Amino acid sequence: MQKFLITTFLFWRLGLFLTAWLGGKILSFLPSFPYSDIYLISSRLPQWLWPFANFDGVHYLTIAKYGYSAQFTQVFFPLYPVLINIINRIVPFINPVLVGLILSNFFFLFSLFIFWKLLSLDYKCQDISWILLFFIIFPTAFFFVSLYTESLFLFLILASFYAARIKKWWLAGLLGGLASATRLVGIVLLPALLWEWWQEKVKSPFGPRSSGRGQKSLAYPPGQAKVKTATKNLKLSTALSILHSPVLYLVPLGLIAYMVYLQLNFDDWLYFWHVQPVFGAERSGSGFVLLPQVIWRYLKILFTTSFYHYNFWVAVWELGSVVIGCGLWVVGLLKKIRVSYMIFSFFAIIIPTLTGTFSSMPRYILVAFPMFIVLGLIKNKPLKITLSVTCYLLSAIFTILFTSGRWVS
Repeated sequence: MQKFLITTFLFWRLGLFLTAWLGGKILSFLPSFPYSDIYLISSRLPQWLWPFANFDGVHYLTIAKYGYSAQFTQVFFPLYPVLINIINRIVPFINPVLVGLILSNFFFLFSLFIFWKLLSLDYKCQDISWILLFFIIFPTAFFFVSLYTESLFLFLILASFYAARIKKWWLAGLLGGLASATRLVGIVLLPALLWEWWQEKVKSPFGPRSSGRGQKSLAYPPGQAKVKTATKNLKLSTALSILHSPVLYLVPLGLIAYMVYLQLNFDDWLYFWHVQPVFGAERSGSGFVLLPQVIWRYLKILFTTSFYHYNFWVAVWELGSVVIGCGLWVVGLLKKIRVSYMIFSFFAIIIPTLTGTFSSMPRYILVAFPMFIVLGLIKNKPLKITLSVTCYLLSAIFTILFTSGRWVS
């Protein structure tokens, strides 16, 4: 298993580097984001390497080097740039771009291992192989090995779920707390993990028993009313036992710590939300915009933008990614994928849309990992092969666009 995962990862990673190199021969580098000349071009790293730190990558580098001194960078949560800073202090002779990329690649490799272990609790080996295949060839999966929070965040999510599944609740809560210090969506591990806690504690000691050979099973032993009352009291005490779960107190700590920092330094507990409009795409930082409103806005974009304009296709992919994510989530419900996974995925898809845009959604939906379970469980083999080839080709196209400085997500 370990050899398979490492080999698959290395071939995929080398394939992305090759794609970026070929993309550099096809398209010239036209950055539509700031600081590329300061952090990337001047890094003296190969041109097929440093573009994997494009766009948000330069903001994480800024935070890692100077803290939150740059205006509005508070929208980015602290754990990932803090790790870059710590490692760069230990090995100051390594370029921070390279430090961030190495960090992301290692966390993604760890994510593959922990995802395999998590899936092994429920699925067959052949299904797991397909799930992981869709996982790494998804069109925007290259963000996992870019200078972004995706790989660290994914690792913390999967590790937290795995710890919960094996009943290590303190570890699950601690990992969840680190996740909420990495991305805002990390906080929705709280309801998902509490559901796991509830499922463990709610089991009734009064199971069905047989009344004898050849006779029907009785739902309850004699004294049925007393048993029902006892079961009801047990469920009530189980609900109250949530107050004793480490998850309840540890998962929010990362977010709370960052909010306290923002209040002390910028006099705004929710500064990370209030600065959203600065990053364009008509984001809202003062309230919530509901999903139907965002869909309507995108439909207007599609009807008023030229088919030949790059922004038209960006809108198509952003809207399409939400449709795909929501569609696979519904199929996941029908396939009865574990409820806690579905709870997390629902909020992971919905929360980013509350700013009033689908911008970056092709990247944000990556952490909704039940999508890949649904794809891997498809029974029709020709359909699976067709989908995998399509994903691979789109992945190559998006990698070329992203590494040449074009907006993808």
